[in-house]
Amino acid sequence: MDALTLLKVRELEIAVRVWNPDAPRTIIAWHGLARHGGDFDDFARQLGPEWRVLAPDTPGRGLSSWSLYPAHDYLYSHYMTIAEAVLDHFQLKRVAWVGTSMGGLLGLLLAANKDTASRIDRLVLNDVGPELEADGMTSLASYFAVPHRFTRFSELEAELRRHYADFGIEDDDAWRRLALNSARRLPDGSWTHHFDPRIGEQFIHDTPRDLWNDWRAIQCPVMVVRGGASTLLSAESIDKMRESRPDLVSLEVPECGHAPMLDRPSQVEPILDFLTRPMETSSPNDASRAPWWRRLFGQRRASAAE
Repeated sequence: MDALTLLKVRELEIAVRVWNPDAPRTIIAWHGLARHGGDFDDFARQLGPEWRVLAPDTPGRGLSSWSLYPAHDYLYSHYMTIAEAVLDHFQLKRVAWVGTSMGGLLGLLLAANKDTASRIDRLVLNDVGPELEADGMTSLASYFAVPHRFTRFSELEAELRRHYADFGIEDDDAWRRLALNSARRLPDGSWTHHFDPRIGEQFIHDTPRDLWNDWRAIQCPVMVVRGGASTLLSAESIDKMRESRPDLVSLEVPECGHAPMLDRPSQVEPILDFLTRPMETSSPNDASRAPWWRRLFGQRRASAAE
């Protein structure tokens, strides 16, 4: 990262990692359940100097505060409050959003909520959607519900390689950087993961909801990235997502599970193309001047009716 911003939301300090702080365009990148904003380092570098990338650490992860009250703070409703605070701090009226797993669901909720929808310009969902595989969710909940302790750093790195094998990381240097950014030393000298072990309580305290209603409420353009071997997002779910919005842009990453790291040109370039496609403004009564994604939706709907 090139800069670090710290802001206070309620009693928690939120760390926001920043790349290219003086760039003319901005995107928010939000990480997955047990990760942190540092995962977007390669993504930010490949996106290029024209983009300021803001990657917050969710409470309980990375450099942000741990909560004394997980039942109140490790919830999507509170993450939405934090996201709004980040938008306000950086004076962002409207911004593109890239979210991996949990970060993608957070972006989906913001884009569907009437109070925040206008602030999400475009949405990229990385290996997540309104319908998730039950077995994959159970596996995540089971893993993060148990504290992990390692006598040696090498044991922690080996466990990270095993648990995150589906990330598609290909070289030892990348694995070593992941380990260095994921480790926390305990008072007795042993090692554990960087995150608060209580983040898994989110699976207990968060209120289940029908995300398909949220999906249908989204008005901004959406792109979904799926790992070809994802255990969380199925190809069938993407087909179902496209039924309600034929304009959905999708990318499948072969030989990758949950979730792609967005760390190489084959993943970043399609996202950059999606982010930079021209969006024309239009009046409600002028269909010919509607944004490209609305025109495409209208054309496909008309073809289906014929």
